[in-house]
Amino acid sequence: MSEDIDVADAYGKGSAVFMGMEILVASGALVPRPETELLGSTAVDVLHQMNLPAPRIVDMCCGAGNLACAIAHRVQTARVWASDLTDACVEVARRNVVHHGLAGRVSVFQGDLFEALSTSLPRGTIDVVICNPPYISEKRLEGDRSHLVALEPREAFAAGPYGIAIHMRVVKDALRYLRPGGALLFEVGLGQDRQVASLLERSRGYDNIRILTNLAGEARVVLGYAKPQA
Repeated sequence: MSEDIDVADAYGKGSAVFMGMEILVASGALVPRPETELLGSTAVDVLHQMNLPAPRIVDMCCGAGNLACAIAHRVQTARVWASDLTDACVEVARRNVVHHGLAGRVSVFQGDLFEALSTSLPRGTIDVVICNPPYISEKRLEGDRSHLVALEPREAFAAGPYGIAIHMRVVKDALRYLRPGGALLFEVGLGQDRQVASLLERSRGYDNIRILTNLAGEARVVLGYAKPQA
């Protein structure tokens, strides 16, 4: 998680810049980080490579809705379903959708991961699932990362004893919604890339699994494509 963002300043201004867009922020929702732009730009690249007339995207753990809005803005024919658990995230994400004039193509749902979408999306129809989940272990949040929860919600960071509890669930559940050849993209914490790539491999539901690095050479995105269901 980035150390070079002034969370208090962003909350004070009520907005932050993400992928060149003004994203509204509010207490209770994570302030968008610069490092998450790699996930957003990679998703846009994947969608352009797919070259679909009307791609269908799920933004899981959408937070303030920054990824959903940025992807819908960059891919003008995209339809996006976003989901988060908390009232605060859903409220500010919906505000961002309206703020950017995307209400016709981006919908925000509330619930526990894919449960929020289970009655809205036919299975096997999604082209891309993106997820920037909580990825810090409970132990680190009690120790060297305790400062992260001084201003921002704990649920935006906490991810079980190893920091990959949400990744584990999404790897499994995304297969119900992705079409064959659809892509799953995660943001990962520093040093988690091999663990998360291994989750995709062990599920046996994905191939062409790749790890992507930022300009500093840090591995921050893991990508895999859904295999045809047996």
